[in-house]
Amino acid sequence: MMSTAMATELQLLWAAVAIYTLAGSTAIGATVMARRVERWVLALVVAGLVVHAASLALRWERVGHGPFITLFEILSSNVWSLSLVFSIAYWRVPAIRPSAAVVMPVLFVLMGWMLVSSPGEGHFPPTYRTVWLYIHVLFGKIFLGSVLVAVGLAGIILLRRAGFAMRHTARMPDSVKLENLAFRFMILGFVFETLMLIAGAIWAQDAWGRYWAWDPLETWAFLTWIMLAFFVHARVTLRLRPHHGALFIIAVFVLAFLTFFGVPFVSTAPHKGAV
Repeated sequence: MMSTAMATELQLLWAAVAIYTLAGSTAIGATVMARRVERWVLALVVAGLVVHAASLALRWERVGHGPFITLFEILSSNVWSLSLVFSIAYWRVPAIRPSAAVVMPVLFVLMGWMLVSSPGEGHFPPTYRTVWLYIHVLFGKIFLGSVLVAVGLAGIILLRRAGFAMRHTARMPDSVKLENLAFRFMILGFVFETLMLIAGAIWAQDAWGRYWAWDPLETWAFLTWIMLAFFVHARVTLRLRPHHGALFIIAVFVLAFLTFFGVPFVSTAPHKGAV
């Protein structure tokens, strides 16, 4: 039977999802209709973040560990962290605001997946209780959030390339400048993924007595790092055209998405963590 604490936690989560959905729908509608509603979108996302944070805090208190063990917890905490990173970028960098029409549908996918996942509790091994786990997870969330911001800009570039540029995007910088801005966020992502892998290795030594074992998640995380490093190298040396760079950005995000949300739940290896 569901406890009162769990019921309250889930009610807050559903409320947050409803607010996020309203924010995303408003952003998409404003982009299509060429309306200026950035303040409303930001206010709604922040409201969703506050309500969602309360839900996550209640779960943390109830189960005794952070939201990064079960698929439900991982999806929920990543919806929160990705929304937070994007809202900060949305607030500080006005040029990216119309890209919410691209970013929010990605978050909708995560929210929909979360809603059909079991909210049950998972096992948190005592050896995981080390500060390096939290550092590892934090770096991973900043990495994925930075790449998501770049994906939003890449999506606008590709929409323009395909002839679907909406009126509201006309006030954005040209595609070359957008790609340059996206590249900066990818560099930020590269830095934090590097730090994530280093912190993860230190955590693994505490948890399992080894720094690296090439289990499936470690291998795919390293492949994501290699692909991101290759993108940075190609972008600097080959002077990629904006739409080529945009395609590369989306490819990196897809690989990262499959790594963090797919591999941990189809692998039978002992490494079950995810960012």
